[in-house]
Amino acid sequence: MTYFYLKAFHLIFVITWFAGLFYIPRLFVYQIEAFHKPSPDKEILGKQLKLMAKRLWFIITWPSAILALLFGLSLFYLNPTLVYQDWMQVKLAFVIVLFIYHFKTHQYYKQLQNDIVKKTSSFMRIWNEGATFILFAVIFLVILKNAINWIWGVIGIIVLGVLIMLGFKVYKNIRDKNPEA
Repeated sequence: MTYFYLKAFHLIFVITWFAGLFYIPRLFVYQIEAFHKPSPDKEILGKQLKLMAKRLWFIITWPSAILALLFGLSLFYLNPTLVYQDWMQVKLAFVIVLFIYHFKTHQYYKQLQNDIVKKTSSFMRIWNEGATFILFAVIFLVILKNAINWIWGVIGIIVLGVLIMLGFKVYKNIRDKNPEA
């Protein structure tokens, strides 16, 4: 029974971690756009968006990442044979990629908190989808757990990527025509 409670907590913190990873790049988009506004909008928006990003990052996202990891490790402790299953090894590779994404997002966070704008809002819109791809891959992998279905999952992720890129192009065209969109 303990295993299922730990698994539930692991899933809860994975979900809240992803929620933070989904929202923080969106705040970065707004921060970058606010940075290019005239005064006093730049200062007012910048201050508020920095505060929102700080709270999201350190009250939700980082703690959730750490707790998801700790509960995940506790599941391995209770069921060490999991680590030898092929699907789990692939999942762990995606978890490593997710942590790399998290750490890179932390670099962007620190830059923007210091008013260093190195990326465009368009870049951040695309960056925002990184966690989505990882989530899709892990969910398909955990649910399907076999190679044939995994291949279909990868094809689905590629199709999702193409659709998202097309969506970005359409949205960019709409924004170019109507900046208030």
